[in-house]
Amino acid sequence: MTNNSRDNAQGQPIDEVGESIGMLEGIRTTRAIRRLKPDPVPIELVKKVCEAGTFAPSGGNRQPWMFVAVTDPEKRAQIATLYREVFDAYIAPAVEAARDPGYPEAKRKNMRAAMYLAAHLHEAPVHLFVAGWTRRGAPQSQALFPAIQNVLLACRAVGLGASLTTAHRGHGEAIDQLIGLDPIKTPSIALIPIGWPRGRYGKPTRRSIDTCFFVDSATPVSE
Repeated sequence: MTNNSRDNAQGQPIDEVGESIGMLEGIRTTRAIRRLKPDPVPIELVKKVCEAGTFAPSGGNRQPWMFVAVTDPEKRAQIATLYREVFDAYIAPAVEAARDPGYPEAKRKNMRAAMYLAAHLHEAPVHLFVAGWTRRGAPQSQALFPAIQNVLLACRAVGLGASLTTAHRGHGEAIDQLIGLDPIKTPSIALIPIGWPRGRYGKPTRRSIDTCFFVDSATPVSE
């Protein structure tokens, strides 16, 4: 492994890694990667995926985003503890429902992955928080979530594992203060745990476009 901060873990220059993947291929094969290795990630590579986030659209081109990459082990441990308090309460109904033998296996698999992330969150080498300036007292989520999606796609392109979660918001004020954000003026909107993946990217299961694409008039779909 190279010690050059401008190289990724495979020794490829960071300004080159991820540049050749096709856009549609990247979109179709970006799925949540919640099982991550604890190995360190070059901070310049994290900066590169955040730069991709800055090319998202925003009203009036205000660009309200901020990206805080937390790598300090003690801070990550504190964040993980607070995260688990919220997550455990959130996931409890699903855990109970999954006791039913008829519970869908796909949902069971997703639940297990989310539980793994919660249990091992402190091990994820980077906790990337996406935050932004408020406007008229409200977060500018309409700009931040496209930026978040760009970050996730960029992680896919450069070979990093990542997933989107907002469960930390249950302790949002405490976590924001811990990482230097103003909970009122620049609250965090999302947490993206980032690391080298234990699994691999691939096409996630999606229902056919034919079930949700309409021309001129939509037909209500019952879930």
